[in-house]
Amino acid sequence: MKRILRSLVINLGALILVSQAIAGFKISGGYQGILFTTAVLTGVNLAIKPLIRLLLLPINLITLGAFRWVANIFSLYLVTLLVPYLEIFGFTFPGFSYQGFIMPEMYLAKIWVLAISSFLISLFTTFLLWLFK
Repeated sequence: MKRILRSLVINLGALILVSQAIAGFKISGGYQGILFTTAVLTGVNLAIKPLIRLLLLPINLITLGAFRWVANIFSLYLVTLLVPYLEIFGFTFPGFSYQGFIMPEMYLAKIWVLAISSFLISLFTTFLLWLFK
């Protein structure tokens, strides 16, 4: 029970951070939408994600673990199908420039927003798990 509650709190923090960081990741419905999305994401991570990893195990072994990110993207896509409050859509990145480092303006399609969102959710989740240990 403690593991599930910790996972709920960590996923809640990660979802809030990602929804603030990425323009194409939107959670509507206020607190109810965020809590419902967190509950579904936690359920998918605890119940369905191990099955997805098991199905992708041969490809993951061949690529020496480089294919593991596909399980994260697929589980986040499954959450978008199950939760009406979560919406992921393509958007135009306005560009970025900092001390000679320039990223031009570009359009990010839904698949790239899914990939970036799943990467950031796993990054924030790993960091918050490390912080709470």
